[in-house]
Amino acid sequence: MDGSSVELVEEAKAAERVEKTPEELVAKAIAPVKRGFLRPPPLRPCNDVASDSKSTPSTFVKEKKSKRQLKRERRQEQKSALNICSEIAKTGNVNACPYNEKCRFSHDLEAYRAQKPADLEGICPFTSAEGACPYGLACRFSGTHKDGVAAGTLNLQKKNSEINGLNKDVQKLLWKNKIRFPKADAKLKLLGLLGKANSKIKTFEDKEEGDLTVSNGTHATNDNSCGELVIDSVNKVEGSPKMPEEDDVEGFATDEPRPMKKIKSATNEECCTGNADNGASVQEKDLGKSCTQIEPESTTDNIFSESDGSLKLHPREKKLIDFREKLYLAPLTTVGNLPFRRVCKMLGADVTCGEMAMCTNLLQGQASEWALLRRHSAEDLFGVQICGAYPDTVARTVELIDQECEVDFIDINMGCPIDIVVNKGAGSALLTKPMRMKNIIEAASGIVDKPITVKVRTGFLEGRNRVDSLIADIGQWGANVVTIHGRSRQQRYSKLADWEYIYQCARKSPEALQVLGNGDIFSYLDWNKHKSACPELSTCMIARGALVKPWIFTEIKEQRHWDISSGERLNILKDYVQCGLEHWGSDTKGVETTRHFMLEWLSYTYRYVPVGLLDVIPQQLNWRPPSYFGRDDLETLMASDSAADWIRISEMLLGKVPPGFSFAPKHKSNAYDRAENG
Repeated sequence: MDGSSVELVEEAKAAERVEKTPEELVAKAIAPVKRGFLRPPPLRPCNDVASDSKSTPSTFVKEKKSKRQLKRERRQEQKSALNICSEIAKTGNVNACPYNEKCRFSHDLEAYRAQKPADLEGICPFTSAEGACPYGLACRFSGTHKDGVAAGTLNLQKKNSEINGLNKDVQKLLWKNKIRFPKADAKLKLLGLLGKANSKIKTFEDKEEGDLTVSNGTHATNDNSCGELVIDSVNKVEGSPKMPEEDDVEGFATDEPRPMKKIKSATNEECCTGNADNGASVQEKDLGKSCTQIEPESTTDNIFSESDGSLKLHPREKKLIDFREKLYLAPLTTVGNLPFRRVCKMLGADVTCGEMAMCTNLLQGQASEWALLRRHSAEDLFGVQICGAYPDTVARTVELIDQECEVDFIDINMGCPIDIVVNKGAGSALLTKPMRMKNIIEAASGIVDKPITVKVRTGFLEGRNRVDSLIADIGQWGANVVTIHGRSRQQRYSKLADWEYIYQCARKSPEALQVLGNGDIFSYLDWNKHKSACPELSTCMIARGALVKPWIFTEIKEQRHWDISSGERLNILKDYVQCGLEHWGSDTKGVETTRHFMLEWLSYTYRYVPVGLLDVIPQQLNWRPPSYFGRDDLETLMASDSAADWIRISEMLLGKVPPGFSFAPKHKSNAYDRAENG
């Protein structure tokens, strides 16, 4: 079909839309834009990739490279003049780097200055804080830096405003699998979920007497010396007895199915009672020492008093959070990063939650996964969401987060529909295994005093809802809150959320269990409707609605439809850029990271249709916006579904994209899986 034929077809479709009434358009899930603003859809090649290359997007093919080739290119890129050593960039002194010639980055200051891209418009995001910009000459706003400030001084504002970073020493121990989890292992053993081969707690009866090497490199002659890290309720980092070799212990956090059989009552008594004859005693040491001494006669079956049934934390003793009437921003993959959450806090969100983090990646010390747990000081009520397939990995992750991070609650994802998660037995796959759900919730809730919340879907397959049969049990297992997304795993994000089923589950829930609803909330009227229809609902979680229009929190609090202008929307994007540069950095890498995540966000925001352009309000989340003119050029640009136009918006705030830049949205939110695939 040639270009003229395509143009005729598009014009015919546009004419058909003009002839339809607003009610007919709504029935077909098309946004009823006023006729005076409609326009024919622009003609463009069918391709999701936007590129600044001279070649057309249809001919753009990304070359697939081997890992060795990519590694070689990274090394070469590091040695290029543009990748200046951070220490030299901070100080401007070529002798400042402690690694000298062994440094992997460039030390050619003059070459860097000659090749550095031009400064961006605006002021360095770190100029208002004490000390100099931590990026020095590498900052893309270096021309606005204050004179006379000591170079290289770390920015105190950034340092104090973000918490929950991964400690380097803890990360190295996680890499080596040398951290013990006494609370988690004791609880798992009490529940009969930790086999002897998988326990990290070992007796020392067969240990030969002799010298032991302590983790800090010193040599100890005491039999009680220890060489590894233990998570402790008093001290965050404490020494622990040296673990046996890998041949003696199977995987510490394996993903293999765990034995479901309960331990006999006699065994429970032996491992849970604090019998003096067993000699279980742990001596607390000073924080400055590298390990904790353990009595030689102590055995692992009774070292930890947390396993004592009489000392078990009663659910009413837990720190509870009242979610009623609070505006809860859902954990959102990719886009729900720290800068986005800060913007939502500015616009009225009460509760925020970090992006979903995989338990196995956290236990392996992956820095990229731990970055998902970071919290800003503006997030006064903050939780993290984790996802795991087995009780041991989830319980150990919960204990690790409890000791290393400052969070108000921990959410366990049991509803993620992504294939790579489901295929590992996590996410919504757990909805098909209620006993596994029970074990995970019991293990996690039994080792921390923070509230444990759970997020689920209605079921795995469409038409086979099952959460209503589990809702009472979820509260008894130890969860304080359950959030129900009104779709099955098979639906993904297609079709409307089933709120009637959410109401049914809320009415069946025990009084102590708070039930939150989630799905398709896009205006304050939607919020009011669900709250009035089911008073048993504590609150509603807002997810994609906040991605498309984050000012929905303001609308709910002020009970109005905000006919926001394009200039006000641009100011929100400016706030996001400011928060992004503070979080990811003001150097070239930080600028491009901010651009990337802003483009991911813009792939949602174009779906918003201004209130003043609609024949029927409020807009519904499932409406497909037609092509239309805005009330000004900027509003028209923001309504474009073209990635090239999103890049133009990013260039208004972050300057020109680098050569060879391309972008394709990561999400596929309308996917609907076939029944045979679940």
